[in-house]
Amino acid sequence: QVQLVESGGGLVQPGGSLRLSCAASGSIFSINRMGWYRQAPGKERELVAHITSGGSTKYADSVKGRFTISRDNAKNTVYLQMNSLKPEDTAVYYCNANADLYVGPQYRNLEVWGQGTLVTVSS
Repeated sequence: QVQLVESGGGLVQPGGSLRLSCAASGSIFSINRMGWYRQAPGKERELVAHITSGGSTKYADSVKGRFTISRDNAKNTVYLQMNSLKPEDTAVYYCNANADLYVGPQYRNLEVWGQGTLVTVSS
């Protein structure tokens, strides 16, 4: 019923840049928060960054100063601009949304996840 569609992943050289996009569609009443998580090989999934509908942001210490999260509330879309990429950034990146979604005539607050997009940083 509700879907998050990610795009922008791929292969990039160290020091390069990528821009990830995630668009939410479906029976959405409102989106309270959208963000990005990542999971590297052999590691636990971790928060990269998130942004609320009011514009408040949070970043992992490892990406501060290099990544920028932004959103277009009208389009239910979140972006992650990744600069100065390092091999350590290699991971599957998952879009996440905390949203109020219609369930029948009412709504429920749910966490929604995308399928993930692979980012590989290598020379």
